[in-house]
Amino acid sequence: MHKIICLILFSVALMTGCEKGGSSHSPLTGNKPPGVQIKIADQFYDTKLGTYCWSSNNQGICVDTAGPVDLLQDVTPLRVSPEAAIQFVMNYEPKPNQCSLQQYSGENIHKEVSIENNAFTAPTQEGTYYYSYGVWWMDEENEQVSHGDAFYHFVIEVEK
Repeated sequence: MHKIICLILFSVALMTGCEKGGSSHSPLTGNKPPGVQIKIADQFYDTKLGTYCWSSNNQGICVDTAGPVDLLQDVTPLRVSPEAAIQFVMNYEPKPNQCSLQQYSGENIHKEVSIENNAFTAPTQEGTYYYSYGVWWMDEENEQVSHGDAFYHFVIEVEK
């Protein structure tokens, strides 16, 4: 009986120590990242959730998917004008505090695209472009800790 009590006390101490010594509590809610839409000329379009890791309610999950070109193979591209303004819209709090946008075209050639005020500009050249919008919810106190990250994919076709 003494061994069982010691084992229970040790387990409780270990769990308490890990909780207090680790990262701060995750501010995220829900069992997966929120949806993201893109806004083009007052129209909203859904993006496709790709790879993500999510931590809420003391539980975490990571899901790995194909990249944007493979994941969007059967999706009809959104037609846009050259240099169209494309804005990211996420109805969720807290907002992610880091983001990145990658553009894929041709033979999976990709490049980083600049984002300003949650928006970017479509390319000037006609063609089909795949995008991967990555966001991270980094801990405010410990910059080495991520509470969640997600990659959202969409495809556009620039036409004159």
